[in-house]
Amino acid sequence: MFRRILPFTGSSALALLIGLPAIIFAQQSAPAFNGIITGRVVYSEQNIPIEYANILLYSQNDNEQLSGTITDARGHFRLDRIRPGIYYIEISFMGFRPKQIKDIQIDLAAPETAIGNIMLEITVLDVEGVSAVAERPALEYLIDKKVINVGKQMTAVSGTAVDVLENVPSVSVDIEGNVSLRGSGNFTVLIDNRPTILEPSDVLQQIPASTIETIEIITNPSAKYDPDGMSGIINIILKKKSLQGISGVANSNIGINDKYGGDFLINYRRSFYNTYLAVNYNNWSYVGERESENRTYRGDTTFYVLSRGESIFKRNPYGVRAGIDLSLGARDKISLGGQYNKRSMNRSNLADHEQWADPDGAPNICLSQNHNQHSHSFYSMTVDYVHQFLPRNHDFTGQLNIDQRQSTQTSSYAVLDTANGMISGQRSVEKGPGTRLRLKADYTLPLDDHGKIEAGFQSRSNRSHEENELYEYDTISGAYVLKPEFSHAASLNRAIHSLYSVYSNRSGKIGYQIGLRGEYEYRKIELIGKNRFYSMNRWDYFPTAHVSHQFPGGHQLMASYARRIERSRWWWLEPFLTWSDANNVHRGNPDLKPEYVDSYELGFQTLFGKSSFSAELYHRITRDKVEQTRSVYVDNIILHTVENIGTDYSTGIELMFDMKTLKWWQPNLMVNLYDYRIAGELYGESISRQDFNWSARINNELQILPATRLQISGRYNSPTITAQGERNGFFTADAAIKQEFLNRRLSVTLQARELLSSSAHENVAESSTFYSRSSFTRESPVFMLNISFNFNNYKPERRRDDNQIDVESIEEY
Repeated sequence: MFRRILPFTGSSALALLIGLPAIIFAQQSAPAFNGIITGRVVYSEQNIPIEYANILLYSQNDNEQLSGTITDARGHFRLDRIRPGIYYIEISFMGFRPKQIKDIQIDLAAPETAIGNIMLEITVLDVEGVSAVAERPALEYLIDKKVINVGKQMTAVSGTAVDVLENVPSVSVDIEGNVSLRGSGNFTVLIDNRPTILEPSDVLQQIPASTIETIEIITNPSAKYDPDGMSGIINIILKKKSLQGISGVANSNIGINDKYGGDFLINYRRSFYNTYLAVNYNNWSYVGERESENRTYRGDTTFYVLSRGESIFKRNPYGVRAGIDLSLGARDKISLGGQYNKRSMNRSNLADHEQWADPDGAPNICLSQNHNQHSHSFYSMTVDYVHQFLPRNHDFTGQLNIDQRQSTQTSSYAVLDTANGMISGQRSVEKGPGTRLRLKADYTLPLDDHGKIEAGFQSRSNRSHEENELYEYDTISGAYVLKPEFSHAASLNRAIHSLYSVYSNRSGKIGYQIGLRGEYEYRKIELIGKNRFYSMNRWDYFPTAHVSHQFPGGHQLMASYARRIERSRWWWLEPFLTWSDANNVHRGNPDLKPEYVDSYELGFQTLFGKSSFSAELYHRITRDKVEQTRSVYVDNIILHTVENIGTDYSTGIELMFDMKTLKWWQPNLMVNLYDYRIAGELYGESISRQDFNWSARINNELQILPATRLQISGRYNSPTITAQGERNGFFTADAAIKQEFLNRRLSVTLQARELLSSSAHENVAESSTFYSRSSFTRESPVFMLNISFNFNNYKPERRRDDNQIDVESIEEY
C-alpha cells in the first residue's frame, strides 16, 4: 500500500502548546452549517487505497483555501462544517499527479456530496529529455508504525537489513551488527508479516538489502499482532513486482577484501494470477582487531587472561523463494509461497595469549586460535486464503505456515607454543533440527464508513532438539576425545494458542482502537537421558489502545498503550554447559521467567511547507527483565548465563526533522534522548543504576544532476549501561554516489562505509568477583560497487483523464 510520509510522529509538549491556540481558533471559527463532502482516494494502476493523501478544500469563486484533511487507512476522507456554496477540492500525495475535482455544490437541499473513488496516477516528469519518476520518501511516519523505503538508502544498497537499520529511528546497531530497538535486543522480526523460526539477529544479517522493498518499525502493535518482542516488531517486506506481464530486477555487488554477491527477482503477472521467483547469493568478509582482558578474584589472588590479535569474520548467505497468487473469482484469492535459505558464518581469531596469577604467578605466554563456524538451513512454506464478502472491507483470511531449520555450530579453541605446536585444545559441537507449525484465521466486519471489528484465532507449536558434544585434545594421541560428562541432548516442546478482538472507529476527527488478546502457553523441556524435566503452563492477557486526532492541514496527535511479552529463546533455556573456549563457558536457565512490558507512547506530527517535523514521547516499564550475565565458573573461566534481574525503565523522546526547502538538497535529522534505569539484584549484589542515553543521525541527499545523486550520512550512539557494566559510544560516517542510465533502468552506486574509522566497539562487565573487558575494531573504510538493472515488458492498465471520477467498485487486498 502506498503511504505518505506523515508529517511526523512523536509528542513534544512545546510543539503542542505552540500549535494549540491556532487549533482552538480554527475550531471556534468553523461555520455552524454542517455541509459534508466525502470520497476515497485510490492508486489507479493497482486499485489500492492511498492512506494520508492530502485533501484541501477551496472556494471556487475566489480560490480561498477553507479547510483540509487526510485520508484514512482505507483511503476515505471527510470534510464537514461547510457553508452552502460551490467548491473544488485538490488531492495530492507524494509521487502521484495532483488532481482537482471542481463544481462541488453544497446547499440546504443537498448538504452532503459523496464523490466516490478518485484515481491518482504516478507522476512522470520530463526534465531535459530525461524521464524522472517521483519517488517515495526514505522514511514515512504512519499512525502505528514507521516505514523505511529501502530504495532510498543508497549507503546500504550492497549490505543487509542490518545496514539499512543503521539509519532508522528507534533502532541502534553496534559495530558487530547487533540490533536493538529502543535500547532493547528483545524484539520480533517478521518477513512479509509472518514470523520466522530463526533468531532476529540471524534473519536481519542474512537478508540482502537489495531484495527488500520496505522495513516497518512497529513499537506499539495492536492486539491483532503476536505480543512477542518487548520493544516491538521489525517487519521486512520483500520485493514483489506488480506490473502486468514480465518484470524484474537484477543486482550485483563487489567490494574490497573478498566481498561480492548478487540477486535477481523475476515476476509474471496477468489479470487473475501473479507468480515470482527470487534468488540471492552473497559473500561478505571483514577483518578486524580484537582485544580482551579477563580477571577473576579468589581471596588475595587475582587471575589474569589477556588476548590480542586479528579476527576474520565471514558470512555466506544464499537462498531462493517463489510464490504464486491466484484469483479464484471476484472475491477469493489464494497465495502459495515457499523459500529455502542457507547461511554459513565463520569467525576466526589468532591472538597473542598471556595468562598469570598475581601474586606468585609466572606468566604463561602462548598463541591462542579460536574458530567458530555456524551454519543453518531454513525451509518455509505458506498458504494464504482471502475471501471478501459484500460490502467491501468485510473479509476472512486464513494462513498456514510451516517452518523447519537444521543448524550446526562448531567452536574450537587451541593453544599453540612458540613453534606453533599444539599444547591443548577443545572442540564443541551443537546441532539439531527445529520445526514450527502456525495456523491462524482472521475476520473483519465493517460497521459503517469508519468502524470495524477484527477478531481472530492462532495456534502455533514449536519442537526443537539439540545435541551438544564436547571434545578435548589429547596430546598423546594427537586427536580430539569425546568428554561424555559435558555432552548432552535436550528437547523443547512449546504450544501457544491465541484469541484476539479489536474494535476501531472514528468520531469526527478522533480515531480510536481498543483490543484484547488472550494466550495460553504450554512449555516442556527435557534433558534426555537424565530424567530431568522443566514444564510451564500459563495464561496471559495483552490489552492495547490507540487514539488519534486529526487537525486541518495534516497535523495529527496520537497516543497508544500496549502490553507485550518476551518469551525465553531456546538457547536461553538449555540446561547444560556449552564451552566456547578454554576461558568462557555458557549455560542456559530453564527456570527463566518471561519479560513483561507496559509501553506508553504520545506523538504529534506537523508540516512546515513541504518539510515535516515529528516528536514521539515514550515510557516503557519492563518487569522480570532478562539479561545475559557473567560470573566466575572457576579460576580464569567466566560463566555466561541468562537471568531475571529485576525491573527497568526507559523514558525518552524521539525527534525527526525532514527538510525539503531546496530541490537539490534534502537533509533528514533524527534524535533520540532517553533516561534508562535498572532496579534489581543479581547474585546477592545490587545492580540498581541510572544513565542518560542519546543518539543522533543525519542523512544528506544531494541531487547533483538529474540522474546523479550523492548521499552522506553520519550517526552517533552514546555510551549506555547494562546490569553489570557498560558499552562505549561510537560514531560512523558513510557516503554513496548513484548514477542512473537508460531511463532509470540501470543504476550504478559506489558506497564508502565507515569513512572515518571511528566505530571501535568496547564492552565492560564487572562485579566483586570478576572484571571483563573486550574491544573490537573492524576494517575501515569499506568500499562497495553495486549495479542494478530493472526490466519489464508489460501493458499499462487503462489510464484515466485527470478530472474523471471513477466510482467503480474495487477490491482491496
